[in-house]
Amino acid sequence: MAPRTKPRISPRKAPQQARSAQLVADVLEAATHVLTRDGAPRFTTARVAERAGVSVGSVYQYFPNKEAILFRLQVDEWTRTSALLHDILADRTCPPQQRLRTLLDTFLRTEREEAALRTALDDAAPLYRDAPEARQMEARGQRLFTTFLGELMPKAAPRERAVMADIVTTIMGAVGDTVTSDHSDADVARKAAILGDMLCGYFAGRAAAPGARSARTRSRF
Repeated sequence: MAPRTKPRISPRKAPQQARSAQLVADVLEAATHVLTRDGAPRFTTARVAERAGVSVGSVYQYFPNKEAILFRLQVDEWTRTSALLHDILADRTCPPQQRLRTLLDTFLRTEREEAALRTALDDAAPLYRDAPEARQMEARGQRLFTTFLGELMPKAAPRERAVMADIVTTIMGAVGDTVTSDHSDADVARKAAILGDMLCGYFAGRAAAPGARSARTRSRF
């Protein structure tokens, strides 16, 4: 049996005029509403079109299928978060460990603010996560964090920094998944502080004793 073809998730075209740009904006707003209201299993292009007050054909002018709409919502969410985190990590007037703590606090607060959408997008992720476009976005985020770790781990090899970036972002994502809209500012701050203590403690200890790793650990990088 022939392998199943992965759905195309790139847009058909970009809007060129104000009217078409507004149509796309309306479609994406409607898609967010439908996704958070009905969940990924019941998300359809027809429901989005109905909510946006446009024809299904109008939606298909810009998005080839529902996977493309969902991926666009995910890209927009990633873009907002990445821009915010990039500004924090790029501020070299602040010590690296303080930047890391600020990053963790900011990240968890954004996770709380977008909890409903984030949960829905997580459910939808299997529809597009293996697509090349999704992998490119993920790799871009990893490169950003790997570059920052060069300041926290200046003597580490590039491979080691890349592995550590993967570990840290995985931990961040796991903790972020526990944050809901019911969490208070104090709850979020507490989680961020504990996570910051753990990670900054590791980096501080490693910087103080860079030769303490065993030969077995060193051989992995």
